[in-house]
Amino acid sequence: MTKSRTIIHLDLDAFFCSVEELQNPELRGKAFAVGGKPNERGVVSSCSYPARLYGVRSAMPMANALRLCQSLIVLPANHKLYSQISHQIMEMLTRFTPLVEQVSIDEAFLDITSLDVIGDDSARHMQNAIKNEFCLPCSLGVATNKLVAKIANDVGKSRAQGTNPPNAITVVPIGQEEQFLAPLPVIALYGVGPKTASRLKEIGVSTIGELSMRTPEELRHIFGKIGLDLWLHSRGIDETPVVTSHDVKSISQEVTFSRDVTNKDTLSQTISELSTMVGQRLRQAKRSGSTVKLKIRWPDFTTITRQISFIHPIDQDREINSAALLLFEKNWRPGMAVRLIGVGITGLKYPSLQLGLFEPAAVKEQEGIESDNPQLKSAIEELRKRFGQDVIQTANQLLRAETNE
Repeated sequence: MTKSRTIIHLDLDAFFCSVEELQNPELRGKAFAVGGKPNERGVVSSCSYPARLYGVRSAMPMANALRLCQSLIVLPANHKLYSQISHQIMEMLTRFTPLVEQVSIDEAFLDITSLDVIGDDSARHMQNAIKNEFCLPCSLGVATNKLVAKIANDVGKSRAQGTNPPNAITVVPIGQEEQFLAPLPVIALYGVGPKTASRLKEIGVSTIGELSMRTPEELRHIFGKIGLDLWLHSRGIDETPVVTSHDVKSISQEVTFSRDVTNKDTLSQTISELSTMVGQRLRQAKRSGSTVKLKIRWPDFTTITRQISFIHPIDQDREINSAALLLFEKNWRPGMAVRLIGVGITGLKYPSLQLGLFEPAAVKEQEGIESDNPQLKSAIEELRKRFGQDVIQTANQLLRAETNE
């Protein structure tokens, strides 16, 4: 008989704010948010639990957050520090199991199936280890698969009330997956957004349990190929493996605005913040990527993805941001409302060894950024036109600049 899997979903509670409280303990118990400046159309990246009692939420325009809570303390994001601590925590988790899949700066799945331990005991040990070593709170969901573990964690965190982090541990016993999911709204499932939830409501389906009562054939007829996935997920069935960082093929960050955004400054600032987070995760994974992608979702849930590729892989925030902003400029017009925006990078690989300073010049020239590819040349010219000649340089150019200083 095949042994059931044991999967843990770990989420660091209000991670950015929790780190800021470590730096400044006087922030504890106060309503504060980390993110962009309100007068620069910034958005909330993270907010403390006292701030949430006022209705402040992540991805909310900071100006709106200040209207909800006039005493709100606004702090700039320190992504470098957050990334460093995140990396240390993810490294620590490998002491429990080598099967750790980091899915964001503050979130990971762990497969502990091969360990001779009880899932909730492991979750408690992980929670205590993070508290003892980093003085940070976290919540965990335990189940037989990633889908149910993630939803269990979301449910556990949502039950917490007050000004303190949830520090929740929610366990779904083997065989009770479908029963656990049944009373929850369908929007709790992967792949079910407002548009799909609205369509399901039209056919009399509001809860996951009601969805599980429909046949796969009916759902496939209505939703196409995702219909079967909806049916399987409604019954708590998910065979998706925990994939370690060595297998990652792309890195991305996205944000869904609490209200549709039409302001260019807000959108550009959000792209810059997302690009910074992508760049830091990229370097943390010791990777570089060759293709930058921009994802935009309009109010009607139509989603577009545009991309630009480079002849050599990149891993710097500025390069990612410049490319993402170029794609934004090409696909957005003044007044167009945006519901979701995301930045990603694909074509990941480990950076190749750099040539020595005294390699033959002919070899170095092969590493230049010029190309016979007309699309690439056009993209480079456009980047330089919009952001200056120095936005993309060869190693030789940088070396000459340093030598002349």
